Amino acid sequence: MIPINEEVKSFINNQREDYVDLLKQMVQRESLAGHEASVQDLVEERLNSNGLMVDRWELDYKQLSKHPEFCASRTDFEGSENVVGVWKGEGGGKSLILNGHVDVVPEGELDQWDKAPYSGEVKGGRLYGRGSTDMKGGNLASLIALEALKKTGVRLKGDVIFQSVVEEEAGGSGTLSTIERGYKADAALIPEPTNLAIFPVQQGSMWFKVHIYGKSAHGGTRYEGISAIEKAFKVNEAILSLERERNELLSRDLYDGNPIPVPINIGTINGGNWPSSVPDHLEMEGRMGVIPGEIPQQAKSEMEERLRKLSEQDEWFAEHPVKIEWFGARWLPGEIDENHPFLERLEESYTSHKGQAPVMKASPWGTDGGLLSTIGNIPTVVFGPGTTSEAHQPNESIELDAIFDCATIMADTILEWCEVAERKEE
Repeated sequence: MIPINEEVKSFINNQREDYVDLLKQMVQRESLAGHEASVQDLVEERLNSNGLMVDRWELDYKQLSKHPEFCASRTDFEGSENVVGVWKGEGGGKSLILNGHVDVVPEGELDQWDKAPYSGEVKGGRLYGRGSTDMKGGNLASLIALEALKKTGVRLKGDVIFQSVVEEEAGGSGTLSTIERGYKADAALIPEPTNLAIFPVQQGSMWFKVHIYGKSAHGGTRYEGISAIEKAFKVNEAILSLERERNELLSRDLYDGNPIPVPINIGTINGGNWPSSVPDHLEMEGRMGVIPGEIPQQAKSEMEERLRKLSEQDEWFAEHPVKIEWFGARWLPGEIDENHPFLERLEESYTSHKGQAPVMKASPWGTDGGLLSTIGNIPTVVFGPGTTSEAHQPNESIELDAIFDCATIMADTILEWCEVAERKEE
């Protein structure tokens, strides 16, 4: 009899063309927030064909909005449905969640794309289109791993729970809903684009808005006013100073090669109301990274305290303090113990397949892993095909070979983690 691992690899290689076609279909089905149903139809059909117990539901705003970690800006989730498939094990093994999101970010300026944003075109060993790397390619890798085991007759002791979720790009309401619905496991794997590096540590992040006040005056006598724009330079420098201090604390090897592991980014600036007037109000919106292991409230307090101290260097801020509000999306940080057995199984599977040890890094962005590990108490690792540099960019694409490498490693990890019960007799 052919060893299970070799039979699984052979199945994956033989079905490669069909899986590339499936990814093309997934990418061609636009799945912006509120429009995920079409791609979820594909997922549901596939899970049903594999004999999994399938659960599909529309997110419940009324229920989710009561949760302290709910942060979506939408007031309803019409058209946004999760799909979960459960491969029930024979018992006695450890369970695993494979979690990935199908929602994508807007395509942006169309003239920056060389190909249509949802073309799914294959060229030079890559498949192009919005969502290909973030993260439909990773979702496909999970599905390939699951199908390869099912189709080759493997029976597992532990459960495998395949989660195709929505709303990750806006803060994770889809995954929060799976936790609220009762889905749990002994470990979770999220195939976000890591370039096949293993991320045992993920930073969190929060959005904020800073209000800076000045004094209006005619532009011809601007010296009689106080420009909120000029004051904003001091606010920005205070924020950058805080960023430097927070990152000086991070000396772990996982951050090697990353000049700013946990950034604070200013993303938008809006101020003034007339070209010939001194601006008396300016708003800056940004994203504050949350250090793994840090309580988000701690990060908030550090930012708020730094802005309060502006009055020590400029008296204007004593009478006109900067105001900050925390709004919109946020992602919880998460990490798995470096000696956790699931992390060890994944490392071993990678080394066995690739012939070398994996690269271990800390995630430069937030994922739904923070919700799974912090709220769901599920040890979570991020590992997948695709690269961060392709995510959210025009001409987004993914290397197809990486998807199949990832799927093979994931299948081997599932075999070792969930344990083989027996083989089906043909």
